[in-house]
Amino acid sequence: MSNAVRYVSSLGWMWVPVLWVYVFTGWRCWRWRRQLRLHPERLRESIDSGMKQTLLFIRHGETSWNVEHRLPGQLPGISLNEKGIQQVKQLAEALAAIPVSAIISSPLDRACETAQILAEGRDLRIHTEPALADTEVGVWAGKTIEEVSKNDPAWKAFVRNPTVAPEGVETFTALQERAVAAVERWRATEDIGAYPAFVAHADVIKVLLAHYLPLDVGRAPSLMIENASVSLVELEPDHQPRVIAVSWSPRPGWLKPPIPEPQNQKSEEAQAEEAEVKEGEQKE
Repeated sequence: MSNAVRYVSSLGWMWVPVLWVYVFTGWRCWRWRRQLRLHPERLRESIDSGMKQTLLFIRHGETSWNVEHRLPGQLPGISLNEKGIQQVKQLAEALAAIPVSAIISSPLDRACETAQILAEGRDLRIHTEPALADTEVGVWAGKTIEEVSKNDPAWKAFVRNPTVAPEGVETFTALQERAVAAVERWRATEDIGAYPAFVAHADVIKVLLAHYLPLDVGRAPSLMIENASVSLVELEPDHQPRVIAVSWSPRPGWLKPPIPEPQNQKSEEAQAEEAEVKEGEQKE
């Protein structure tokens, strides 16, 4: 009994850092959005100062493989489905207020299609970055999660500890190393701008967020990254990275300042009275 209690307690403590991430970043995101709605000119502060960068980590839209809970890995030819296309269009509309300065995408089809939709209406070239590709899952590619969960003990071990993997499968440690190196390399590129967007995959975004939080990479799988969501990280010299949104699926207009309601039109009687007064003043 005591072993069971310790096990349950350990599970609870393992979730504490992840719960903290969602609570704290949720508050940060609300505050950030409120400030930008009240002061939209702050979106240009980073551009003008050249000091602060806001990284946008965007997951691709839904695919049929997502619906089937099938592991895609780095297999080619997996495209967005109709729902995924609509998801990305809605995300693009929601992010219209942000002056995205560059778009860097995983070379896999589902990410490139997402990047192309996001680039519509913006004078931006899409750069492809192989190091943002999805996790290499080896022999598991193409199989459903249900299938490997039932039949492969190695999969269960990998889910428990993604920092250790069987041959041919990429560990989350290796995934984080290549993804972070790519982002930092692009950040240092001339003219990358203050709002670069990186279009990638759930696991890639999880390990990137774990790096900037910081959160142990072994706990990164506990983060939930939805299709066509954006996660935001603010970077500024002499400051710790600030993760201000995790897997945010915004509604269109989420950053637009409120439009003041038009004044009520005056009644016909009031207009008539004013006309009579003006006419009388002119006669005088």
